[in-house]
Amino acid sequence: MKKIAFSGAAGNGISPLEQIMSLRGYQVSGSDQSFDLGKDLDRKQALEDVGIKIFPQDGSMITNDLEWLCVSAALNQSNPDIKKALLQNIPVKTRSDLLQEVFSEYKTGIAVGGTAGKTTTTAMIGYVLDTLGKKPTMINGGALCNYSNRKGISNYIYNDGDICVIEADESDGSIRKYHPFVGIINNISHDHTSMEKLFEYFRDFASHSSNLIVNLDCPNASQIDHANRLTFSTLNPKAEFFASSIKAINDGIEYTFRNQKFTLQLLGTFNVSNALATIAACSLVGINPLDTAQVLQGFKGIKVRLEKIGSAKGITVYNDFAHNPSKIEASLSALKSYPGRIIAMYQPHTPFSAVNTGDEVAAAVAKVLAPEDIMIMQEIYELTPQDIGISSANIINRIKQNGHNQALFLPHKEDTKRFVLNNVRSGDRIVIMGAHDNSLADFSREILTAIAG
Repeated sequence: MKKIAFSGAAGNGISPLEQIMSLRGYQVSGSDQSFDLGKDLDRKQALEDVGIKIFPQDGSMITNDLEWLCVSAALNQSNPDIKKALLQNIPVKTRSDLLQEVFSEYKTGIAVGGTAGKTTTTAMIGYVLDTLGKKPTMINGGALCNYSNRKGISNYIYNDGDICVIEADESDGSIRKYHPFVGIINNISHDHTSMEKLFEYFRDFASHSSNLIVNLDCPNASQIDHANRLTFSTLNPKAEFFASSIKAINDGIEYTFRNQKFTLQLLGTFNVSNALATIAACSLVGINPLDTAQVLQGFKGIKVRLEKIGSAKGITVYNDFAHNPSKIEASLSALKSYPGRIIAMYQPHTPFSAVNTGDEVAAAVAKVLAPEDIMIMQEIYELTPQDIGISSANIINRIKQNGHNQALFLPHKEDTKRFVLNNVRSGDRIVIMGAHDNSLADFSREILTAIAG
């Protein structure tokens, strides 16, 4: 049995690959600094439950009989596992390199790109294909609620068919590595890098795709042309896949597609867009569009994608991965489709996200929230001593300058929790937003438990 190892094993992008390689018959081991610090222990247990052996991230995982080491993009050559692997001449590959290798093995590849919505769309496609017996493999950055009772982390589907669906990440440019039968561009907006770079990445991705599906509602994405292009829209009936009569319903949304009404167990018009992208993609592998729309009514969503944690005393708590201006605006807009005040907390996950998108976040928040709604920001996650002078407080000041006065800088989780518990009232919706910090999901549950008393 071939032995392989993964450093950064807790990561959303790397963990589905670990689990799939284990199911393929490899002896898989993993390490993660968060496990060593006593964090993300539920993820550690989930990986151990599917046979992955977890080591400390101190180099002890690296042995002479390893075929290769796969590493998270967040790690560098100072990492003990990487240092030891290089010393022993063990090949080191990135997560995106391994994803490209796996993806290229399949006859029919579907790669989902876009600044927002790609995780949910990838999951929707995988769920539909699996439900309809197409035997897909799906590799995703978010855990599917429909598969939450299965062992392991439910961010993958593994079958022996010839279709592979992946979430293609633009943040590091790795989206350019994939050559899919179907490429999807949900949208293009400011996140991770400059708009100039993003356009370069997505144009390369489009040129590598045999068929391209594009969101006509996004001015940036709609500029990307292709000889075999299909479009989807909630605004323009000229799109090949068009939805109308969209309205919020209890714990979901309703829409009309090709003269039939359908529902989703998800909030927000943006999820209708994700559904349309899914319908278009599945049509290219032979599935009737109305059948896809029908199956999607049973899709329960992705964990931490505007996930409803629960309700108590007339108050509902959500956890959301929103971490850039377009995602924050979309999530807040979805919640504003329903009555009741919003108390939102956003934690930027890097100094880059705070500095380079701060003005856009401030404008989006001020545009969407009503005067009675409250916006809280915690200090930037992963802030280092070199980042002196950078703070979430700067964005809070800009939100106020944009005209929304109910904006507070509360640096730590305990500050946020104390404020929320002292000010929340029946009818409020609380949403905790941010990426990379896996403890935010637990924090959402803590708040709900404290409200319930």
